[in-house]
Amino acid sequence: MPTIDQIRRDYQSAGLNREDLPNDPLELFGLWMEQAIAAGLSDPTAMTVATVDDLGQPSQRMVLLKQFDSEGFVFYTNYESRKSKELANNPKVSLHFPWHSVDRQVTIRGTATKVSTAQSLKYFLSRPRDSQIAASVSAQSSRINSRQFLMKQFDSMKHKLENKEIPLPDFWGGFRVVPKEIEFWQGRVNRLHDRFQFVRGIDQWDISRLSP
Repeated sequence: MPTIDQIRRDYQSAGLNREDLPNDPLELFGLWMEQAIAAGLSDPTAMTVATVDDLGQPSQRMVLLKQFDSEGFVFYTNYESRKSKELANNPKVSLHFPWHSVDRQVTIRGTATKVSTAQSLKYFLSRPRDSQIAASVSAQSSRINSRQFLMKQFDSMKHKLENKEIPLPDFWGGFRVVPKEIEFWQGRVNRLHDRFQFVRGIDQWDISRLSP
């Protein structure tokens, strides 16, 4: 068995060329997302969300992207979770999509703001019923004594709300990350990867090739 410092592979992708890039990075992101889904990647919408606490210590976790358009990238969470509390103090955030199976990565840096209650409710009602209940009973990021305690809370809430509409918890909703910078990484042979950085300007995106 190789040691971890011996584990490596070469990337054989066709590459990413400057002349093939659209002026809007959302167009390229949409194409890459479609291709990641078509390639059968596990959880193609999964992304790392990195936040920073008031001492400057970063933390990361995986969430699922639920919407993206010209206004930004949207995910949903508990507003009392660690990530939400850190975003309340410092709304600057970084997202990362690790599409290793197709030799691609996308990194997004920007600022997070809460979406409207109406938008949160619309998405909440689209979730499976058990997922709605789980969001209602989980005090995300808080300490609990056991899984049995969590399941007891879940079962109790499920029984209480049987045949009833589950209300949107006032501590649950979405964040929209408005991007200021988007980087596309395409693996290439000999670690000479293609990296292109889009930085939002006044009325257009500035594009730069970065050294690997």
